[in-house]
Amino acid sequence: MLKLKKICIRNRRKLFLSNNHKLVIKLNLDGVYLPSFNKDLSVIKIKQYNKIILGSAHDLNEINNKIKQKVDILFLSPVFKKKNNKLLGIHKFRIYSSYFKKKTVILGGVNKKNLRKINILNCNNMASISFIKNGQFKNRII
Repeated sequence: MLKLKKICIRNRRKLFLSNNHKLVIKLNLDGVYLPSFNKDLSVIKIKQYNKIILGSAHDLNEINNKIKQKVDILFLSPVFKKKNNKLLGIHKFRIYSSYFKKKTVILGGVNKKNLRKINILNCNNMASISFIKNGQFKNRII
């Protein structure tokens, strides 16, 4: 972990650890990522160490929990259709992201076909694995 931390510092990248805010403090990482199922409110303690809290949500109940956890950046998913996933869609994304009042990130099903929809949402933040993995993101500016 310390080697990875040094690489991140050298390349001016932030390093987040999933689901373990105590280890984030111990290792002096940039912050913690909280999956949607994590409802632990003790994570708020890391705010006193100037750490960032990332979280993900799929519905209003989960968003409310992330607000209680004082999440700084929220990943809302899945916005676009993926295999067998319950779809949020662009309309719910717009409603949910306005409800959150902080920085939101589009996640889930992002690909070349729906880039225009992302632009229409006026959202500058997206995350994707398959879009990058499949090389669709190469030399593309949104």
